[in-house]
Amino acid sequence: QVQLVESGGGLVQAGGSLRLSCAASGRTFRGVTTGWFRQAPGKEREFVAASSWSGSSAPYPDSVKGRFTISRDNAKNTVYLQMNSLKPEDTAVYYCAARYSVYGKSWYEYDYWGQGTQVTVSS
Repeated sequence: QVQLVESGGGLVQAGGSLRLSCAASGRTFRGVTTGWFRQAPGKEREFVAASSWSGSSAPYPDSVKGRFTISRDNAKNTVYLQMNSLKPEDTAVYYCAARYSVYGKSWYEYDYWGQGTQVTVSS
């Protein structure tokens, strides 16, 4: 089992920045691919970013490309999502997810999930 705990969400004005953190514990973090997803009310869970154990990242979706960056510190078992130039449409609950395989872009490909952290961007 891998336990994931997100932090760093909050309220920010459009154009601002936030950095989300996802701390992992439990089973070894080695070999873990970690992804970030988000879900707005009434919408499906959307892929945002993913990083393999080696640090390579999956292509970002157009909705966040150039604004969001995923990174990880394996020594701290922590993955980060730096979000810049935030827009009101980025408002959602952001989830950290993990799997012991190559990165995927579908939420059902991930086995472990955090509880989510709310990000609200005001206009």
